[in-house]
Amino acid sequence: MKTIGLLGGMSWESTASYYRIINQLVKERLGGFNSAKIVLFSINFAEIESLQSAGRWDDAAAILTKAARSIEKGGADALLICTNTMHKVADQIEKAISIPILHIADATGEVLQQHHIKTVGLLGTRFTMEESFYKDRIKSNFGIDVVIPSADQRTIIHDTIFQELCLGRIENSSRDRFLSIMESCQLRGAEGIILGCTEIALLVGQQHTTIPLFDTTAIHAGKAVEFILAD
Repeated sequence: MKTIGLLGGMSWESTASYYRIINQLVKERLGGFNSAKIVLFSINFAEIESLQSAGRWDDAAAILTKAARSIEKGGADALLICTNTMHKVADQIEKAISIPILHIADATGEVLQQHHIKTVGLLGTRFTMEESFYKDRIKSNFGIDVVIPSADQRTIIHDTIFQELCLGRIENSSRDRFLSIMESCQLRGAEGIILGCTEIALLVGQQHTTIPLFDTTAIHAGKAVEFILAD
């Protein structure tokens, strides 16, 4: 079994989901007392969030790069950045380490292709929905068109993530708003919805809608297990 590195804490609630899912999948595959070999570095999210808000992405990248180097020194064979948004600086981090980054958009794109999805809706932070680093990678690497919510809807999603989900608050009224936004994406041609922020799955699950949902936390964690058990 290889060792997977988790660069987490953004937020710690979703990183806990990564840890749980990876270990559950390893136990299902190997049985007995088996669990995953993991090197975890958990960032103080307050530092990263303030840099995001100020547009200081290079400074945020520097913090994550330092953590990634520590993970590599700890013996990890590959790295997961346990957040969609901070894949904005994934290329900068990857240049500073010698182990591969298992990119969350690539893992998601592979699953979308397996489900023959041609057009998909994307929910996430404003950065993930509006900037090119995520949706363009899905389009260019997998030929899948990406629909994003309207400007007002993007504000609702972004504010809910930071004002509720990242603080551990789960509100039924917010779930209803997210489901309505998903339906509007479906009306614009989306055949499924990417839950493109690792906290969204804490709020909305497949049991809440008939629209196919693609939980990036579960998909990314599954990719990690494929990697560490590949031999």
